[in-house]
Amino acid sequence: MGKALVVGGGIMGLCSARALHRAGWAVELLEQDACPNPRGSSVDHHRLIRHAYGAEAVYMRMVDRAHRAWDRLFAAIGEAPYIPTGTLMLADAQDSWLAASRTALGSAGHRMEEIPPAGLTARFPMLDPAGLAEATLVPTGGVLLAERIVAGLARHLEAAGVTLRRRARVEAVDPARGQARLADGRVAEAELLVLAAGPWTAALLPELAPRATPSRQIVVFLEPPAAHRAAWEAGPMLLDLSPSGGFYAVPPVAGTPLKIGDHRFSMRGDPEDPREASAAEAEEILALARPRLRDAAGYRVLGARACYYEVAPEERITLARPGERCLALCGTSGHGFKFGPVLGEALAAAAARPEHLPTLAAWVAGRADLPPHLLPEG
Repeated sequence: MGKALVVGGGIMGLCSARALHRAGWAVELLEQDACPNPRGSSVDHHRLIRHAYGAEAVYMRMVDRAHRAWDRLFAAIGEAPYIPTGTLMLADAQDSWLAASRTALGSAGHRMEEIPPAGLTARFPMLDPAGLAEATLVPTGGVLLAERIVAGLARHLEAAGVTLRRRARVEAVDPARGQARLADGRVAEAELLVLAAGPWTAALLPELAPRATPSRQIVVFLEPPAAHRAAWEAGPMLLDLSPSGGFYAVPPVAGTPLKIGDHRFSMRGDPEDPREASAAEAEEILALARPRLRDAAGYRVLGARACYYEVAPEERITLARPGERCLALCGTSGHGFKFGPVLGEALAAAAARPEHLPTLAAWVAGRADLPPHLLPEG
């Protein structure tokens, strides 16, 4: 197959490197910082995987394939950093993302439980139902322990023979020649250049900027009041995606803190900026969540930080060939991590059979289902 040069050591770069290596490529991966990279989009305590996807039925169905791909990856790295939690969707209006999710899930035969808002606190004592129009519990979904996954996958790839070069900052790429110019002046070259640089994509290849806009996102880590700690630890992920200001909550599983994140995209910022969040940034997110938290004044803020996503129009993931010897995986927004293994497999399939790139790209973008023969599992 020849040599593949992967730029970026987050979940997309690592999963692409794994899939290419399994397909017979000699793989070298360039990561600008440590791996896991504390500045990377992939590195945090956790990321979510869930079937609830609004009206995006292709992505909803892709989650099943993603679960199977994660099982294969976990078997390879020798651990399964995943905690099933279920998914609780809340809405303050009937014409909502929740309603679209419920329709799509129902058509696919997923089990759901409608919870009257008046009965929410009896089931989940840490939540306040004031202002809610509806609540739906889906038994599937859970927490991917992201930092552990990235670290375990990096170790596995190095043991398998992938060359992982840390502190190898790429300053420019040439997609036509399959080249990457590093900060130390070295030029690396391969038959295939894979760009999986997350929020740095737009700077490296400006033509992809419309599909990879950096977006500064704030997450806040909390210690629940003692009276609600057990309920949170046993609770589901929480999706409250109100158009007026949505947020999500990740329960404190496996020793991690409770995390509150902003579901809105800022569409601003530079990924070179510091990751510390200001008090004002943290307060903006907490203001979204407090109406849903019982005894909200009793929550202790443990910290807040910024994460940079690269956002595409309509949050559609992009698999593209920006040059004769280059493939790019970008625009993963805040929802790409869950699909990491299957996106890596799709990229490797496109590298092997370029004529199938349009079909694979449409699937990756959530626009069309994938013919099974194009991406066999295993």
